[in-house]
Amino acid sequence: MDILILLIPLSLVLVGIIAWVMLWAVRSGQFDDLEGPAHSIVMDDDNPPKADDVPKP
Repeated sequence: MDILILLIPLSLVLVGIIAWVMLWAVRSGQFDDLEGPAHSIVMDDDNPPKADDVPKP
């Protein structure tokens, strides 16, 4: 039972840190555009690369 004296405050501190990190992420815009990066991967590039853009061996 004595371990509860340590574990309860420790868990409350951990929950507080997790809540702070979650609020920071929401306020800094981490969750603003969840679908944009996924769509940009599958978008086709209509312009072929120029001869200057091709890396030389």
